[in-house]
Amino acid sequence: MPLSFKFGTVGSPTGTPKKPGGSVGAIEFSKSIGLEALELGWVQSVRVTEATCALIKSTGEVQGVSLSVHAPYFINLNAMDDEWPKSRKRLMDAAHYGYLAGATDIIFHPGSYFGNDPADVLKVALPRLQGCVQELQKNGDKVTLRPETMGKSAMLGSFEDALAMSKAMDMVQPCLDFAHLHARPGDGTMNTYDEWSRLLEKYGKTLGAKSLKNLHIHLSGIEYGPKGEKNHLPFAAADLDLKALLKAMHEFGCGGRILCESPIMEEDALHMKKMWMKVSGEQE
Repeated sequence: MPLSFKFGTVGSPTGTPKKPGGSVGAIEFSKSIGLEALELGWVQSVRVTEATCALIKSTGEVQGVSLSVHAPYFINLNAMDDEWPKSRKRLMDAAHYGYLAGATDIIFHPGSYFGNDPADVLKVALPRLQGCVQELQKNGDKVTLRPETMGKSAMLGSFEDALAMSKAMDMVQPCLDFAHLHARPGDGTMNTYDEWSRLLEKYGKTLGAKSLKNLHIHLSGIEYGPKGEKNHLPFAAADLDLKALLKAMHEFGCGGRILCESPIMEEDALHMKKMWMKVSGEQE
């Protein structure tokens, strides 16, 4: 039986060999060490040819590795009107070329509040995102756009923001970064079985019980201060209660993909996989 979750890294694993290198090498290396998911880190810009996309797609299919894309960081659904077209193009390029490369999910940072009320910001963000979805539908780019939950309280991307975007339209579901959700309040909360359980319960109620079987998760240790996230850490150096989180996810029958953003990427990804098997009792 396959596990409920596929595990992998955000960006190429650090041990990816120089040859063949690139995304193809990253997919093959991931599979060889027991990881079955990979998020392509297109975080600076989308510079990839259709031919390369076709090669990435076929390698993913041959190896049985599920692919997603982390879109460029410079996307902001709350950008000024003159800046928005550039932001939009980055997201649309990631979605179009990601789809050609066999990626099913496109993860992006939703942007900043710029000190405004979150409810007002959503009034700007939702119609813009809806426009992107409509264009993707028209083009036949069948991907799920995933606004990531962000680790700083000044950023658009609270758990509620991600739910609101997903509830409002098709083809949008959250990317749950549990490290960010733990760091965002800045006070060490969001780190217990009960807190995670309440969050998953709300997720299932808002987006439907089936949505819990198709979660897309980022996870690592994290350092934070009063304003939220500072940087990602290995699990061993952080206070995130991974066991409590995995226990809650098992209890709620969750499944999908868990991608590691720790500095020791594949090492911690395999650590999570082992821990999941222990907590869930599942075997490969």
